[in-house]
Amino acid sequence: MMLGEKELTKLFPDFIDTVQASGIDLKLENVFIQKSAGSLIDNEKTLPELERLDPPVYTLKPKTAYSVTIAPKMKIPKGYAQLYLPRSTLNRSFISVHTAVGDPGFYGTLQFLLYNYGDFDYTIKQGDRIAQAVVFPVTGSGEYDGSYQEK
Repeated sequence: MMLGEKELTKLFPDFIDTVQASGIDLKLENVFIQKSAGSLIDNEKTLPELERLDPPVYTLKPKTAYSVTIAPKMKIPKGYAQLYLPRSTLNRSFISVHTAVGDPGFYGTLQFLLYNYGDFDYTIKQGDRIAQAVVFPVTGSGEYDGSYQEK
């Protein structure tokens, strides 16, 4: 069962201005381009170096991937998980947001992949809503303890 607006406003007070009927709209903070190789071998990860593009307006080049962050930081309460979906305006503009699952107990900066599948530049501004978090209760969950957890 997905949570609705009333529960979301109680659980996520930092996002009260972007809570919708069935999710939380997420705002673009920073956009980065990849500057080096990365790897994942035997569960040992090496993340690529990133270069931050100058805000507040970003031009996404065709057939190009960007790493993006969301503001503010997300705190997912124990017993809940989030799935992240792109906003339909982006899909209709040939832009996709690639995401992961937000685990119970996660606290930190959400980072997604934004890709321009189109043949033309796409312009987007810092603070624009690019994705929606939908929240589900999780029975018997532990808490996130991974390397992306922030204090």
